[in-house]
Amino acid sequence: MRTVIQRVQRADVKVNGSVVSNIEHGFLILLGVEATDTEEDVQWLCRKVLGLRVFDDENGVMNRNILDVGGNIIVVSQFTLYASYKKGNRPSWLRAAGHDHAVPMYERFMEVLGEGLGRPVGTGVFGADMKIELVNDGPVTICMDTKNKE
Repeated sequence: MRTVIQRVQRADVKVNGSVVSNIEHGFLILLGVEATDTEEDVQWLCRKVLGLRVFDDENGVMNRNILDVGGNIIVVSQFTLYASYKKGNRPSWLRAAGHDHAVPMYERFMEVLGEGLGRPVGTGVFGADMKIELVNDGPVTICMDTKNKE
C-alpha cells in the first residue's frame, strides 16, 4: 500500500458536483493498493497513520497525532500512486491492484482506520471521477509505502 498523507485545515470530495465527504482539520489520505498487499499491510499502515505526530503541541512543535487533536480523516482511492514512468511518457499502472483486490483492501483500510480513530472516516467513491479540494496545513505532506517498513 502506498499513501500520500496531507495535513489539512479542510478538505472535501465531490462526485458529479455533489459533496460526498468533507472534513475540517485532519488528514486527506490518497491510498494506492498493490496486488500483493495483505492484512498485515493494512494494520501496519493504520498504526503509522494514527500515530503520526505532525500536529503542533502548545509549544508549536509537531508532537501530537490525529487522536490527540481530535482530527478527522478522508481516504480517497488513488491507483495512480503506482504509476510506472520509466519507459516513455505515458504511465503504466501494472502494479496497481485490480478491483477484485483493491476494493476489499480499501474498505478494510477505512474500517481499521475508523476503529482506531473512534469514528468513521470520510471516503471518496471508488473508481469515480472525483474533484478534491483542500487547504493543506503547513504544508505537511508525508508519503508512506508498506514495502518500505524498515
